[in-house]
Amino acid sequence: MSVDAATVRRIAHLARIAVAEAEVPHLQGELNAMLAFVEQLSEVNVDGVEPMTSVIPMEMKKRPDAINDGEITDDVVRNAPDTVNHFFLVPKVVE
Repeated sequence: MSVDAATVRRIAHLARIAVAEAEVPHLQGELNAMLAFVEQLSEVNVDGVEPMTSVIPMEMKKRPDAINDGEITDDVVRNAPDTVNHFFLVPKVVE
């Protein structure tokens, strides 16, 4: 796959990058080099290779999925102007 000058201008326009006409041939060569590298990667045989999430095999730490109130209700409502039974008390806004 090869990128021509018109494609370089279009990419620059889509990316909202101002590209001088003198820079187009240089950018064309850079984009072609990148695409050639990506084509090289497609030649690598990856059959049987598992996807990796880390370079070191490890298992996620898991905790039990238990519902609790965090046991800090007093701390949570401490700065509230008015509370009732660990709940925020707010004025009625709907009649």
